[in-house]
Amino acid sequence: MKRKVVFVNRYFYPDQSATSQMLTDLANGLAARGADVHVVCSRQLYDDPATRLAADETIFGVHVHRVATTRFGRGRLAGRAMDYASFYATCAFMLFRLLRRGDALVAKTDPPLLSLLAAPIAKIKRAALINWQQDVFPEVASQLGANPLPMGLDRLLRRMRDASLRSAKMNVLIGGRMREYLASRGIPESKLCVIENWADAEAIQPKPATASALRARLGLADRFVVCYSGNLGRAHEFETLLGAARALGEESPFIFLIIGNGAKMGSLKQAVAEHGLENFRFLPYQPRETLEDSLAAADVHLVSLLPALEGLIVPSKVYGILAAGRPLIFIGDDDGDVGQVVKRAQCGRVVSVGDSEALSDALRNLQAEPERLAHMGVRARQLLCEEYSLERAVERWMALIEDGSLMSRSGTFA
Repeated sequence: MKRKVVFVNRYFYPDQSATSQMLTDLANGLAARGADVHVVCSRQLYDDPATRLAADETIFGVHVHRVATTRFGRGRLAGRAMDYASFYATCAFMLFRLLRRGDALVAKTDPPLLSLLAAPIAKIKRAALINWQQDVFPEVASQLGANPLPMGLDRLLRRMRDASLRSAKMNVLIGGRMREYLASRGIPESKLCVIENWADAEAIQPKPATASALRARLGLADRFVVCYSGNLGRAHEFETLLGAARALGEESPFIFLIIGNGAKMGSLKQAVAEHGLENFRFLPYQPRETLEDSLAAADVHLVSLLPALEGLIVPSKVYGILAAGRPLIFIGDDDGDVGQVVKRAQCGRVVSVGDSEALSDALRNLQAEPERLAHMGVRARQLLCEEYSLERAVERWMALIEDGSLMSRSGTFA
């Protein structure tokens, strides 16, 4: 009998947010390998709460069960909390209906603290709980100054969260620093496993910048294009980028292409206008089917993460950049997950938050040495194929779901 795997996450639909796409990739990959895969999610889209997706459908062999929720959206905290609460309630009902003894229940982290709901249901239904930690709440909110909870309630939720992680069969983490943090919280190391996020090496292939339709359409053929692609949220910063752009403002080769949106995007646009910078181009999110082309438009990509969030978040945009065969400059902690990867693979540069001079110097050096830039791109693609490909991630997840004893004591695959 095929093992049933039930994922639970608020959103599930192809071509949506990066973490939703991760779930789509993994669910489809497991179904293609013979698993009986189910997803419990809401009927909304990430960026459109008014959407009413079908309550039940099968997508590429994945059985999707969408539950009704309130539809206030992400704009206001109170409305978001109501959406979370209604999802918890209707999701719990669906999980009780779906789960059977011996099934695998994989709980993601949207909405936050979903493990608190999943743990008792898995215990009652005698299912194996696997928590898939894309981030660590409420710590992320606290570090960003966006935690509305009283200190006592915050401490209580952390203790309850830790208990739910200890009760799981396994907790899958997306970075080594996250593993270190949760181990320091008393989660047994035997229940902590790192399986990094990934990119689809088949869907995103390297191609020359000169072949990018987006680059040609924007008239950037003769420029050195520095791209930031994706969410510019509270976990990121743009002051380092802005300072480097000001320093390079009179140097004609450099252009900063900013693709996406996020909580800080409006502030960046305002700062660019206030400083009268003409070396920026802003675009909205591009369709997923053109991701290969938009990533290829850049000579080098930027990724940032506030150092205080190391161990709590890993920027998922890194993997698409590697797949596209482009170097990246990481603005953040050089001892963090991304910083260590960049230094080990020699596929880019790491600069500290606030060091705009180092960033502008790095860009000048890379622009002046096209052969080194090309070699970094080759190493980036090689790293993706060897360590962070979709195929490799699905194989590791399949091994975990089929037999937890395949995990070594150190929490990595034997």
